[in-house]
Amino acid sequence: MTGSRPLRPRLRALRPKAFGADPSGARLERIRRSPNFADGVFQNPVGARNRPSGSMTEFAKIYFQREQRVRRSPAAPIPVHPTTLADLAKPPATGLRLTWMGHSSVLAEIDGRRVLFDPVWGERCSPFPFAGPKRLHPVPVPLAALGPVDVVVISHDHYDHLDLPTIKELAGTDTIFAVPLGVGAHLERWGVPADRLHELDWNESTEIAGLSLTATPARHFCGRGLRNQQHTLWASWVVAGDEHRIYHSGDTGYFPGFKEIGAEHGPFDATMIQIGAYSEYWPDIHMTPEEGMRAHLDLQGGTPQGTMLPIHWGTFNLALHPWDEPGEGTLTAAEGAGAAVALPIPGQPFEPGASGAPHTPWWRPFVAGAATGGRIDGPSSVPPLGAGAVAGTAARVGSAAAGGQEKPESVGS
Repeated sequence: MTGSRPLRPRLRALRPKAFGADPSGARLERIRRSPNFADGVFQNPVGARNRPSGSMTEFAKIYFQREQRVRRSPAAPIPVHPTTLADLAKPPATGLRLTWMGHSSVLAEIDGRRVLFDPVWGERCSPFPFAGPKRLHPVPVPLAALGPVDVVVISHDHYDHLDLPTIKELAGTDTIFAVPLGVGAHLERWGVPADRLHELDWNESTEIAGLSLTATPARHFCGRGLRNQQHTLWASWVVAGDEHRIYHSGDTGYFPGFKEIGAEHGPFDATMIQIGAYSEYWPDIHMTPEEGMRAHLDLQGGTPQGTMLPIHWGTFNLALHPWDEPGEGTLTAAEGAGAAVALPIPGQPFEPGASGAPHTPWWRPFVAGAATGGRIDGPSSVPPLGAGAVAGTAARVGSAAAGGQEKPESVGS
């Protein structure tokens, strides 16, 4: 028809904004030249299945079993640290402070600079505001109240790590973004200027605000839209200042590369390690708590030095395991290894290696079936929970699960 637009651009215009954009032009040419790109897709450092394996019948049995569904959510509202803003107004005495905001979102204050990893402030990790995994606790502090951030670091483009509403808000600031190769296409579509993007392949480094940032390998995968072209890379990250070094794992299965990263860039004052949303149905792309501790030790040259902060748990229901299992597993693994592990409630700042770092299992009073509340390693203003409150909220959780509100892991986290 005369004057009609070509079909492909018209279809592209109808694509939901949350799906982001496919790399094209010079960005796509750079992707094709990457040593980590072959046969039309990015490759993992070692083989990995990125789709569920095993019997889907057995998977469905576990998923719809009512008792198991109740255990996958907390039985009462999860507390958040109420004085985050006041705490962040004071510079860290040691020069290094971490604030876990939930899931994989961490504010790192390192040698006078501020780095925000995988910020997800949205209510759901989903392309749609009405469906998908909903957060289990509020964000500890409004994004606008954090103050200036020197660099935002993204590990990969799954919805629980790259959040459209959050990125659009950050696009209106002066912050710089460090992202894996290809992910910049999403950010540019959402309003981030190209001159504020540092897009890295594995083992490439950049300098931002006096910090060295290096994209390091991870064992995972990518994709946001209906067509997963595997044209965006996934990465872990090393950030080094004048006095401190930290590591953020992003999402990854265990692989021997942790030893290589540690030998090249470690040891680290702190590691932020994914320990949740694992399953025997996708064993290659997410780590169990035991594997997470093994990765931490590998990164530290085999010795239990530095502090491990467990991430990627407690905020969204993304797997079949009980809500509290990643925390308990990490605590057990740390005790067995003699390693220091930090266990803050969401929003609770701490300085790795300093006295007073949170280390007790704050989550236990909020587990379905807990008989009573109790003290947690957090602010005194969070009251203990009575048995009635726990039981009542557990009933509500069970009712919601029975009504089909819970969403299963899509192997896209």
